[in-house]
Amino acid sequence: MDQRHMPIGYQIVAGKVQVDEEKAIVVKKIFNDYIAGVSLVAIAKNLEATGLLNSNQQTHWYHGSIAKILDNVKYLGDGFYPGLIDKELFEEVQKRRKEKCEKLGRNLQYNSKSNPSVFAGILRCGECGNVYRKHVNNSARPLKRTVWKCMKYAGRRRVYCGNCVLSERQIKIGFLIAANKLLNRKHILEMVPSEKPHRNNREFIEVDRKIKELEEEGRYSSKELPALLFERAKAFYKTAQIDDRKYQTEKMEEAFKNVKSTKKFDKELFRAVIQQITVYKEEKLIFEFINGLALEVGVPKIKEGRMER
Repeated sequence: MDQRHMPIGYQIVAGKVQVDEEKAIVVKKIFNDYIAGVSLVAIAKNLEATGLLNSNQQTHWYHGSIAKILDNVKYLGDGFYPGLIDKELFEEVQKRRKEKCEKLGRNLQYNSKSNPSVFAGILRCGECGNVYRKHVNNSARPLKRTVWKCMKYAGRRRVYCGNCVLSERQIKIGFLIAANKLLNRKHILEMVPSEKPHRNNREFIEVDRKIKELEEEGRYSSKELPALLFERAKAFYKTAQIDDRKYQTEKMEEAFKNVKSTKKFDKELFRAVIQQITVYKEEKLIFEFINGLALEVGVPKIKEGRMER
């Protein structure tokens, strides 16, 4: 078995898969940090800052690779891989992942092997708030045509959401336009929205109140106190917002470092810099970059294989 394809945290010794104790610490830290409320981006940033090595023996970490580790069922253990993460923790992480994805309108299964796409989970409807999904036109045409529609576009032979239907070429051209806008005026990289105010965290307030009651009563040795302290930390991280705009801007600057203009769609560049694309009925696309910068682009008009000006 090629060890390069083995999940981080394992190694082959004498022909058998064993736990790599040094890397296992990294995996466990990722799971524990995530369940404590640390974002994928912040986990990657922290691992990079501490110099911990990834599966490729590099110090570069990305939120996408963190997500893959959190979703990997091999860490539960099977006939081939030893267990690394206990079932309760793994299921708690999956529950939180699902809740966050539903809140963002994303689908955890969008990168399945049977139907991968760089745009899946990224396109969002600006009219009804739902995600866009890929549809393949299986008509009698010689070539299949792939389009993206709002998931509420049609149902029971009726059109519910009349937002734009996009071809993959339109999305790609839209990205090229947005990327070139940014390249021509790199100063706008710093033009990101101000930090959103923290929401009132009732859960945190309630747990904090219980902790203070125990402390006022002098019950510092109470068995209840450690559990409450842990619950308070979790409640805090649920709404704590990490301002990582500077870090994300630096990542974007690095991604665009040797790019003067974009004439051809680059899948890796797209993945590295785009957080979300919102589609509006007025035939406009809002490209939101990973640092919060948003650029508006009109939906490209394509006719007979050419882009209309």
